[in-house]
Amino acid sequence: MPASGAVTRNTLRQQIADALRDEVLAGRLQPGEEFTVKQIAEQYGVSATPVREALVDLCAQGLLDSDQHRGFRVHQYSIDDYRGMVEARMLVVDGIFRRHAPATTPPPSAPEPDLNIGVALVSVRRRGEAAARAARAGDLDVLIGYDIRYWRELGRLVSANDYIADFLHRLRVQAWVFSVPYLRSERDVLGWLWSGHVDLVDAITRGDAEAAVALVRAYNAHSLEWADRLEARAR
Repeated sequence: MPASGAVTRNTLRQQIADALRDEVLAGRLQPGEEFTVKQIAEQYGVSATPVREALVDLCAQGLLDSDQHRGFRVHQYSIDDYRGMVEARMLVVDGIFRRHAPATTPPPSAPEPDLNIGVALVSVRRRGEAAARAARAGDLDVLIGYDIRYWRELGRLVSANDYIADFLHRLRVQAWVFSVPYLRSERDVLGWLWSGHVDLVDAITRGDAEAAVALVRAYNAHSLEWADRLEARAR
């Protein structure tokens, strides 16, 4: 019985953390917005313990800040923070694709391609197709969910290192947390939403690391250009 109770509590803790993260990503919880454990517990109709644990988890992920006297608030990232996220993922992803991109179409002298990798890439491609469609339609709510899952799966596949994949996933979520309030106020949001997901998977499927690197670099350069525009607008 104790083990079953622990699983239930941990599951509830994760569900609350996921729900609150989705609220932040959707922009319904704004940067700087404050709340208490009691408010969240009442909102979800649960006890304070799993809520407190979930909020601590989100603090560890950099999404919330804890104030001993006032409760919790949504972390507010600066434009410089966002630039740092983009530059960090640029360095890591560039290295991954140059050193670890799985070659599913090898030269004649190479071993047979890993069929498991091929199947995984098909799954990632489906997520990429959905993300690209949402980006072209300007549908942020759909795009964010698919984009996060796409990059998480792709990161695990090409890096073969859970620590790297988890680091990149955290950066991805944080970058979206920063971006969402700005993108929802953009008049020309379509011009700033990346839709190259399928092209990137296709490059990896071909074993074309150079093309994959070029696509990722162009995407990151586009992100930094958007940050420059935000900074110029704020002056």
